[in-house]
Amino acid sequence: MCGIVGYLGVKDSIPIIIKGLKRLEYRGYDSAGVAVLDEGQLCTVKQAGKVKDLEAALIESPCSGRIGIAHTRWATHGEPNDVNAHPHVDQTGKIALIHNGIIENYNSLREVLKQQGVSFTSETDTEVLVQLISTIYQQDNLSFTMSVQAALQEVVGAYGIVAICADEPDTIVAARFGSPLVLGIGDGEYYIASDASPIVEYTRNVIYLDEGELVTITFTGYTIRKIAEDNIVTKEITRIDLSVEEIEKGAFPHFMLKEIYDQERTIKDTMRGRLLLSEGSAHLGGIQDYLPRIEKVRRFYITACGTSWHAGLIGKYILEEFANIPVHIEYASEFRYRKTILDGNTVVIAISQSGETADTLAAIRKAREQGALTMGICNVVGSSIARETDCGVYTHAGPEIGVASTKAFTAQVTVLLMLALLLGRRRGLSLDTGVALVNALDSIDQLVRHTLDQANKIKQVAKENQQADNFLYLGRGLNFPIALEGALKCKEISYIHAEGYPAAEMKHGPIALIDEKMPVVVIAPHDRTFDKIISNISEVKARQGRVIAITDKCCPELERISDFIIEVGEMHRIIFPIVATIPLQILAYHLAVYRGCNVDQPRNLAKSVTVE
Repeated sequence: MCGIVGYLGVKDSIPIIIKGLKRLEYRGYDSAGVAVLDEGQLCTVKQAGKVKDLEAALIESPCSGRIGIAHTRWATHGEPNDVNAHPHVDQTGKIALIHNGIIENYNSLREVLKQQGVSFTSETDTEVLVQLISTIYQQDNLSFTMSVQAALQEVVGAYGIVAICADEPDTIVAARFGSPLVLGIGDGEYYIASDASPIVEYTRNVIYLDEGELVTITFTGYTIRKIAEDNIVTKEITRIDLSVEEIEKGAFPHFMLKEIYDQERTIKDTMRGRLLLSEGSAHLGGIQDYLPRIEKVRRFYITACGTSWHAGLIGKYILEEFANIPVHIEYASEFRYRKTILDGNTVVIAISQSGETADTLAAIRKAREQGALTMGICNVVGSSIARETDCGVYTHAGPEIGVASTKAFTAQVTVLLMLALLLGRRRGLSLDTGVALVNALDSIDQLVRHTLDQANKIKQVAKENQQADNFLYLGRGLNFPIALEGALKCKEISYIHAEGYPAAEMKHGPIALIDEKMPVVVIAPHDRTFDKIISNISEVKARQGRVIAITDKCCPELERISDFIIEVGEMHRIIFPIVATIPLQILAYHLAVYRGCNVDQPRNLAKSVTVE
């Protein structure tokens, strides 16, 4: 959701910040723009559409300069057009600002500024902020940094901002509150961005800004201070372990397809060094110091959004089964606003790919205020959730660029399986059961490879069902969340309406929709629910529905009543949901391609949802 990149150094900034915007396209956006300072002159170019449209506009209106900022906008206030695109410039034409987030009190600030004679050209909350900074800068005789700091103390909401001023042409000012920013430190050059992907090509040395921090960057260095207290802050430089190759598609036509295939490696990477084969357990170093407290709590909450919520639902099932502890699962957007039973005997697990999801961050802050122990499961080192939780586990899935989450989801489920195994073994789970599960996890890459080898068969299934307007996904037990996740992938990228249901609940409504035009995807492993699933499939066939079965092994019963069968191989029932997710991802991918959809950047969606 919205992307920020800025540069200050010895080179022309335009090629660097444009390349940075391309690295950030995965976040989802509808317009893009740049602002550049050159010998005290401010040049701004912005364009509705994609970065390539901005590049075309820059050919007609060229800019250059050693200081530049750039932005991709995902519309919140005002429709996507050239005027509402960022950067926004104040009425003097000297200050330019880019902004991720939402200024909640922008209406009241706008009215005050209008009374002072300020005129507005856009519908955005961001223009209100740049005009506020400008007014303070002109009236109060403050430096540009102090003017930004003073303005931010009047703001209510979430923001990651970067600003430049023609009167101070050697300075970039950036600040964050609720929307991430990372400072890259090169050799006489500095970079600022919403995440590390635009920076990694130039430097591995970064500083992650924390909540309520502001950084002033000049050619002689940088200064970080607290916005509210004006205290100078000394922060350690972090070296990021990320390669350019990881954020490029390579030979794949889309990031999503690359990331689906990455899972043969990423699931193993998530487990690397963590499985204790002889003990039938796992070692999770990020929570090790808190294990005595975790073992004694009376309840767990899992809170997340979207795909991460589906992973959390699987986590609920396996934690209750193995660790024998009650687990509540809540959407973070609901958790943060309703009365929840939280105290020192509660662990709250927050799951997020980016580690920046606004609702999930708010949920863990609420949990900490009420005395609960907070645990993060996220993919991005140094992210807000990683820093703000008491303890946690990284998934090690590597950067995920496609908006529709694939490898991050299977990595999250893998972490939750290891957590359930670890706590289960400490709470009475037998050695034999633990060893069997550890061995199954250790060999999962072979099953993933077997499943990926069937991609052409799954592609054919997609081809024969691409004209469908609706899909139904059914599963039972651990595989019900997989049905939800399969339906989400389908609707996210192919724009086909899809719903996931517990298979037995089909009779309580969805069965009314089934006809010869509706494909029904049924997750049907040979577990204790298999006979019931066969009955559910028979009910679908009795109404001429088209059945796509995902199973561990073919059998005459399934062959008799299924139109398509995708066999993923026999395995431990607990790891089946991880492997069974992959054909659903491949199916959604090919449906989207056949329907001509933008797979990596589906309409209206953003990779990291940093506003409520």
